[in-house]
Amino acid sequence: MQIAFEVCRAISALAFVGYGVACLGTQHMVAEFDRFGLSQFRKLVGALELLGGLGLVAGYFYRPLLLISAGGLTLLMLLGVWTRIRIRDSVIETLPAAAFLGLNFFVFWYAVF
Repeated sequence: MQIAFEVCRAISALAFVGYGVACLGTQHMVAEFDRFGLSQFRKLVGALELLGGLGLVAGYFYRPLLLISAGGLTLLMLLGVWTRIRIRDSVIETLPAAAFLGLNFFVFWYAVF
């Protein structure tokens, strides 16, 4: 189970650092947040994703950061899934957010217990 935890943690850390940077600086993400009707939150979400990904790594040195980061990313992805459902995205379009919701919940749960 420890190996699964470490793999999930690494995937999440890499993905959210990448998504956070993309959210802060790419035209694609500007268009996506416009489509979501949440353009005013794009920079905040990007910063939270970037900090969450970095926090998963920093959690190796200071455990509370792991819990805060994994919990925060879980909440962020719960809101992401809700947004996708709200705007009536397809299951395929919603699947990445749902997968990262599950992945981060697992990391959080495993870190707590």
